[in-house]
Amino acid sequence: MTVVSPTQRRITSADVRHLVGASFGPHARVRDTGPLTGGGYATVWWALLDDDRRVVLKLAPPAGTPLLRYERGLCVAEADYFRLVAERAPQVPTPVVLHHGSDPAYGEWLVTTMLPGRSLSDLAEDGAAIDDGPARHDLGAALAALHRVTGDRFGYDGDRPSGSTWRAAFTAMLDALLADASDWNVRLPFPPERLHALVERHADVLDEVRRPALLHFDCWDGNVLAAPDADGRLRLRGLVDGERFLYGDPLLDLVSPLLFRRVEDEPEHPLLRGYRAAAAEPLLLDASARSRLGLYRLHLYLLMTVEMPSRGMTVHTHPWRHARLAELLDGEITALASD
Repeated sequence: MTVVSPTQRRITSADVRHLVGASFGPHARVRDTGPLTGGGYATVWWALLDDDRRVVLKLAPPAGTPLLRYERGLCVAEADYFRLVAERAPQVPTPVVLHHGSDPAYGEWLVTTMLPGRSLSDLAEDGAAIDDGPARHDLGAALAALHRVTGDRFGYDGDRPSGSTWRAAFTAMLDALLADASDWNVRLPFPPERLHALVERHADVLDEVRRPALLHFDCWDGNVLAAPDADGRLRLRGLVDGERFLYGDPLLDLVSPLLFRRVEDEPEHPLLRGYRAAAAEPLLLDASARSRLGLYRLHLYLLMTVEMPSRGMTVHTHPWRHARLAELLDGEITALASD
């Protein structure tokens, strides 16, 4: 396996077989294995068992690996998320947790069922002309189902950024990223004071969020699995990588599915049509919602900038990424400052 991130490990099929045995006992036999690519955080492999089950093994970064503050405990967080969704929103297709383990040699790992389908990003890279509208419509409906689940606080679980209000939690999330940027010497295209001023300026719209809804947060195309149905239409088959889940404003979940775009400018997008059809409350993209979406894009672009060195990326190795994110950050800051 080619390790592209310092958080990922170099493992072999023998390691996968060992961990499957540690998960299911010595009677479990592995017929075949292989790495799964597309992510930049955990090490992920598939395994075919002798009973014809395909499972996914996700190995957390080694203990002591420098991580962003909100990334602490993501392996157990993912197990918690999949179990929560299975119990509270079973209509949303997520993997079944088969084992969550840990030992001194390998650290933490998670084994889940392997869902059918391929990610929307993989399908797009194939270059084939496909209509992914039905799958995105399904994704909108799935997000609406998740958002009906309510937490007992805003933000993340554990000792990660959270708060009794959405304003407090969101501010803590931004402050944690700014602290990470300082730790990693990440050059930001704006001073932290300007970000704080913008959040304060729009604090009233953040305070409009009164219910901590369950959010996936990371529904970019690489985490959305789809496959054709009997009529040949591409439909949703799974939402994976739920370890970054949190509780907050449902609008936050409408940013990553339309990465680098503005969902409020595409009101008839299949994602929104699916969401509206299944949502418990009307989806209003009014002035307040637009301001919050701007703040959430700002948060996402800041996260994507700050995480670069922890993933082995620098301004010199990935200049296009840093430049594009700087441009997007500047655009959102300018728009929010003019509101």
